[in-house]
Amino acid sequence: MATRSLRAPALAAVVAGLLGGPLPASAVNHDQLVKLLERRECRSCRLQDADLVHADLRDAQLEQAQLQRANLGRAQLDGANLRGSNLQFSSLLGASLRGADLRGALLEGADLRRADLTGALLDADALARSHWQGAIGVSVDASSYAALHNAGVTAALEGRFPEAEEAFNQALRKQPDAALTWLARGLTRIELGQREGASQDLAYAAGLYELEGRPEVAVELRRNAERLGEPAKGPSGNGAGSALLQGAAQLVQVLGPLALKFFVPTPF
Repeated sequence: MATRSLRAPALAAVVAGLLGGPLPASAVNHDQLVKLLERRECRSCRLQDADLVHADLRDAQLEQAQLQRANLGRAQLDGANLRGSNLQFSSLLGASLRGADLRGALLEGADLRRADLTGALLDADALARSHWQGAIGVSVDASSYAALHNAGVTAALEGRFPEAEEAFNQALRKQPDAALTWLARGLTRIELGQREGASQDLAYAAGLYELEGRPEVAVELRRNAERLGEPAKGPSGNGAGSALLQGAAQLVQVLGPLALKFFVPTPF
């Protein structure tokens, strides 16, 4: 007991240092923060706005914890129990959550970019209103069609075309009749130099637009699908697709608002 009584004040000093000095009780529950770091167990703790950057919380018991706006950037949370926790608008940027239990957790506005979610347990559509671009191990079931499509749009706009293609793949598993996503993946595959796959995507999108009563779009998509299906002339690979699209002025003119919509996130 004597050893423990010495450890707690010492740990409290470390916590104060991490937090940039003492904070009022209204900002962070200091005692509960010490308890978490010392025991890795703090169920139902009130840790709103806590600074836990790089914290080692592997296998921590944080069920029902209040972690709104907490900074858990690059924290080690592998195997942590976060069931029913409130992580709204918290930062988990680059955090490791391998095998973590996040069922029932509130993740609206949470920053999970570049986080590792491999094997994490998540509710269906749990990530629909969070930010998880560049995260790995994301289950298709854990995000909505709109979030997956938007992730693809973001990646495409940033030139990360392989990542964009995978996001569109996942979006189409959720909503296989989404003409916009077939078109988006086709344009992405053009940038990747995948002429055959792009041709198939544009042709399939054309059929869907035709069913939606957009025959003028269907005609232009089929025309360009046929062009893509012809033997390549000149350079291939990245850049060749861009040249093809630049030469298809009529496609841009006909698509108009649709082409713009490709670069605008789909509503959740």
